[in-house]
Amino acid sequence: MNNAFRRAVPCFVSQEFDGRQRVVIEQLSPELDGGKYPAKGVEGERIAVEADIFADGADTLRAELCFRPQGIDAWRRSPMESIGNDRWAGSFTVGKPGRYEYTVEAWVDHFRTWQKGLSKKIEAAQEVSLDLQIGALLVDAAADRAASADGPKLKAFAEKMRAKDKRKAPQAALDLKLGELMDRSPDKSHAACYDKVLALVVEQKKAGCSAWYEFFPRSWGAKPGEHGNFTQCRRLLPLIAGMGFDVIYLPPIHPIGTTKRKGRNNALVAAPGDPGSCWAIGSPEGGHKSVHPELGSLKDFEGFVAEAEEQGISVALDIAFQCSPDHPYVQEHPQWFKWRPDGTVQFAENPPKRYEDILPIDFECADWQNLWIELRSIFLFWIERGVKIFRVDNPHTKAFPFWEWAIASIREECPDAVFLAEAFTRPKLMARLAKAGYSQSYSYFTWRNTRLELQAYLTELTTTPLRHYMRPNFWPNTPDILHEELQSGDRVKFIIRMVLAATLSANYGMYGPAYELCEHLPVGEGKEEYLDSEKYEIKQWELDRPGNIRAEITRINRIRKENAALQQTNDITFVRIEAEQGMESDHLLGYVKKSADGSNIILVVVNLDQSASRGGWLRFPLEQFGLPHTHAFRVEDLLGERSYDWNGEWNYVEINPYAIPAHVFRVTLS
Repeated sequence: MNNAFRRAVPCFVSQEFDGRQRVVIEQLSPELDGGKYPAKGVEGERIAVEADIFADGADTLRAELCFRPQGIDAWRRSPMESIGNDRWAGSFTVGKPGRYEYTVEAWVDHFRTWQKGLSKKIEAAQEVSLDLQIGALLVDAAADRAASADGPKLKAFAEKMRAKDKRKAPQAALDLKLGELMDRSPDKSHAACYDKVLALVVEQKKAGCSAWYEFFPRSWGAKPGEHGNFTQCRRLLPLIAGMGFDVIYLPPIHPIGTTKRKGRNNALVAAPGDPGSCWAIGSPEGGHKSVHPELGSLKDFEGFVAEAEEQGISVALDIAFQCSPDHPYVQEHPQWFKWRPDGTVQFAENPPKRYEDILPIDFECADWQNLWIELRSIFLFWIERGVKIFRVDNPHTKAFPFWEWAIASIREECPDAVFLAEAFTRPKLMARLAKAGYSQSYSYFTWRNTRLELQAYLTELTTTPLRHYMRPNFWPNTPDILHEELQSGDRVKFIIRMVLAATLSANYGMYGPAYELCEHLPVGEGKEEYLDSEKYEIKQWELDRPGNIRAEITRINRIRKENAALQQTNDITFVRIEAEQGMESDHLLGYVKKSADGSNIILVVVNLDQSASRGGWLRFPLEQFGLPHTHAFRVEDLLGERSYDWNGEWNYVEINPYAIPAHVFRVTLS
């Protein structure tokens, strides 16, 4: 590029600039923050990509989606199709976990443009002999580019186009086989590429679809009140697997400090024999890389993990980056903590609450690099012992740059690692953690209870850019959270919230056995904490207590596993249900989900009112499937085990919550 032109067009400073590249590619999706963060997928998933692609004039364009595993030189290619208004779409299927790259390439297809013009001239009965000569030159050029098998075929078509037979020459020019040959050898001499190569992180399948069950191992001793261990907990594995859960989440399993140990119901002073909070990590017996002696040895833990895996269950560990005052880090690395003027270390506070049994780590300390390396090594330590899934406690109170570095570097060694962010915090903080690499995120589901709240929240999660990087994990309860909707103890309400969590989101979980036993007593009026919380004491659970909802949980988990439509979150359509003509019901929530290939369609209808039967006319979106509004179809209620023939888009539904408060219909449209 000469200097005069460079001065005249200052924005084009690259030696690679070619003014003959006429195609514009912009607004590519997914693209997070200009490509700063990777989008997300799971192994075997088909990744959809869209972009605005256009050029001056009315030439025919072609575009390809280019993708490859990171570190591979050659691009794989998939054609993109125009979906209207200069928007193009394509997709590609990813393989095993790891990092992938993708971009878009597009070009003017001069042959297809010529062919389209030729057709119009022929239809208008115009002279086309010169046009055929022009087209033959295009075919000749393609023959020179083509693979050895296609070259002679293209040369033959060019000769036919030059023939003087005014009937056969146009037929050859418009032959479908010629078009196929030309498409295989396009002229990309002036092709344009998107200005960035974007990244995609592909994770194991349980990052995209999982059912979590949380329990405290110490409550499963052989005798009432006895501290449980991992050997004794093995007896729970068949029960949990039988209920259909595929992830067991364990609260911290490490030694617990004695200094300022909490007592029952979060009392500031522990009574003799109180076990303390699992989250007050560390004692002279060890820290984050040790097992509480009463739970057993590292070998016992590894045996528990191995047996769980045999039953199809992954064990998820809680990683809480905080320390009791007795943690070895406090003595060995005092520089990692804040020290007050009186020589004491700063404990955690959220006035008026005081958490004197835990010390926050100082991410602004001068020794931050060694701190980062040590914290990262905690994950790697447990990965070496068979753990691939981690629930991270309060990650929003730790430095974001640390998470970006730690998660990315851990995945370099273990692409199967899954990270769940326990961050009940502000929306932008939750989103940033997801961008930083967290596979899943705790969500606001617990506090979204009405029809309008649920619809608005799911719409936000599934139709905004959040859908490309933040996978919600819906929990109706946790050891910290007993929502007021559950405090009545009405088992129907427990079933309602479980069905919503399990069918709205592909990832969901519960704290058990408190949930299936419908535990509902709060520590006080207006409080969300459990009375006699298991966080501070060893519990004794009667698993077969009357009124439990284990059978309903088992059925829903089985339905999830048998229906691919429920194994994803983003493809959801809320349906209208009218209690009276023209008035939408606030008590009935309905939504349609379908599998990626469209073969599995599920319609869920939930009665949000646990106290009364509710009915209404439901409009099924037949137009979404290209069907007329009068189409007849069949729905099979997988919960009630009955089938119905529906006629047209409007059909009546009624739900008695005391029988079962929801329908999960499998829809057959043919």
